[in-house]
Amino acid sequence: MTLDELNRELAARHLAGFWSGDVTGFVTQRSDGTMQTKARLLRCALLLTVAISFASSAWGQPAGLIEAAKKEGKVVWYTSLNINDSNALLARFEQKYPFIKSELLRAGSEQLLNRILTEDGAGRSAMDVVNLTTINALKRRALLQAHRSPEFAAFPNQFKDPDGYWATLYNIYYVLGYNPKMVQPNDAPKIWDDFVNPKWRGKIGMDQEEYEWYAGTLSAWGKEKAQKFHRALAQQQIHWNRGHTMVAQLMAAGEFPLGIVYAHRVESMKKSGAPIDWAKTADPVFVTISPVAVAAKAHNPNAARLLMDFVLSKDGQTILRGANRISGRLDIEPLVPDMNPAKLKLFAIDSGVAEDLNRYSKEFREIYFR
Repeated sequence: MTLDELNRELAARHLAGFWSGDVTGFVTQRSDGTMQTKARLLRCALLLTVAISFASSAWGQPAGLIEAAKKEGKVVWYTSLNINDSNALLARFEQKYPFIKSELLRAGSEQLLNRILTEDGAGRSAMDVVNLTTINALKRRALLQAHRSPEFAAFPNQFKDPDGYWATLYNIYYVLGYNPKMVQPNDAPKIWDDFVNPKWRGKIGMDQEEYEWYAGTLSAWGKEKAQKFHRALAQQQIHWNRGHTMVAQLMAAGEFPLGIVYAHRVESMKKSGAPIDWAKTADPVFVTISPVAVAAKAHNPNAARLLMDFVLSKDGQTILRGANRISGRLDIEPLVPDMNPAKLKLFAIDSGVAEDLNRYSKEFREIYFR
């Protein structure tokens, strides 16, 4: 770690500690006058000055990085993000850094992972930056390089890699949805355990491949408690469908009153007047993350770091918010006030889950489709 990186890390930690309210003993009963209290005040003032300096410096990029990226003049991004949102990010990136031309390869996560591994095995890796849910498969194979972006300070720990390899580009919230024309809000399920109430038998819609959510419940509750819940839910005569959008659409159409849906999809449908809503008190709200990282064998490593910093920045995340995406940053306004992270108990599903979906899918199908 360079001296500059060390200073940034220390400042970030101090800033987090200051704002967490860790000021125990800030003012103590005087023993030798006011000198002790003033010293603490001075220390806090100096600490805040360092933190503000760090926060201010994070708005811009180090001149050395920009100059090095300018010499490379190119960056290649592999992503599972849809083509419209990817292009919107790259258009703004090129507007901000016109000396860098971007290339995009977009594919589904599984297809993208297979391509990356195939290219690496053939010795012709082309990616500079990568975004996919199975990111830790690349990390374990030493196909990523650590880049502690200055933007990391804006992300909670559960939305970034502890070793500094990645942070989430956007999040997806799994929530309890309901049709308010069929279920009064006061009567709608508030927590996951409410779904197994016998009165909801035959009234719940679910995606038939709800594997990541299933895996998240195992992590959050432990295997014994989670599988007890799933065995009870399996007796509820579920309406099985393909995809969360379909579940939400059928629920709004009155095919069934309840369902497991994505919060951002519900909010989008609500804006169009659809009779659909979601419980704000689920314990917890399970979150699928979509990490972004710099490739270990990047041909344009400086431009790659610049792109990663940009897509994680407030500027880049605001673009994704405009596309109805949920940001992991704490300083991005939520899509609606009820989606404020401070109001929800969020549980990030381990990104390693996506690598072991065969096991989770087998367990899920044994419980629900035996």
